[in-house]
Amino acid sequence: MQDRDLSSAALLDELTGIVSRAAAIILAVRKDALGTRTKADLTPVTAADEASEALILEGLARALPGVPVVSEEAVLRTPPGSLDGSFVLVDPVDGTRELAAGRDEFSVNLAIVTGGRPRLGIIAAPAYGLLWRTVATGGAERLRLAPGSPATAAAERSTIRTRAWPPAGIVAAVSRSHLDAQTETFLAGLPPAGRMASGSAVKFCRVAEGAADIYPRLAPVSQWDVAAGDAIIAAAGGLVTTPAGDALPYGRTATGFLVPGFIAWGDRSAAARLGRR
Repeated sequence: MQDRDLSSAALLDELTGIVSRAAAIILAVRKDALGTRTKADLTPVTAADEASEALILEGLARALPGVPVVSEEAVLRTPPGSLDGSFVLVDPVDGTRELAAGRDEFSVNLAIVTGGRPRLGIIAAPAYGLLWRTVATGGAERLRLAPGSPATAAAERSTIRTRAWPPAGIVAAVSRSHLDAQTETFLAGLPPAGRMASGSAVKFCRVAEGAADIYPRLAPVSQWDVAAGDAIIAAAGGLVTTPAGDALPYGRTATGFLVPGFIAWGDRSAAARLGRR
């Protein structure tokens, strides 16, 4: 990592290009045959997951040689060594259930973690032609980008910010496939809120761009599902914590790369006012 500057706009664009090409290959495989099967942990995997991961790992080997990569499918085959320094977290297809069900709510997630915190985050929604990312100079943005295209070819580029907690009309982003009882109980304790149900890390992006105010998931979840969204929401002015209000832990291999659930807040002050930080 010493050879690359994490604050470099050139690196961010290079990684964005890798994610964009992965988005394109997912759509290409989707048109053919997904070949969905069930893994040992009873979660689905498809040919699109594997093709996306292979492309991303190859690109990262060139862009960040020697930097450890923790990717959802590959980590089961080859667990990483020490993660004391910077490392990359990758989910080649987040929302595989949605992809297999024919829905468009899936994403590609990539984050760089340094010092235990995600400093760079990229999330692409291939079927929507959208990509959200942190910005090298600070802040976050949304690109309207055709899958497979470089960042410089974006048809639209918009700075995004979280919004202040509204006095009424709160919107909660919720998981379509993983809405558990504990999360339902938490939501019941909030002021009345509309719900925006969706799959994948795109929900983080809806909070980051001010379309939703909160996204809770209080059951354990994998780090590669969360890290890129954590980085983007923080850059856009929000906050992601554990259910207890602490910073999410990254790089802990002993936990099987799980975090103990999370709450993504668009308004940092709302967490304090509602007694969660």
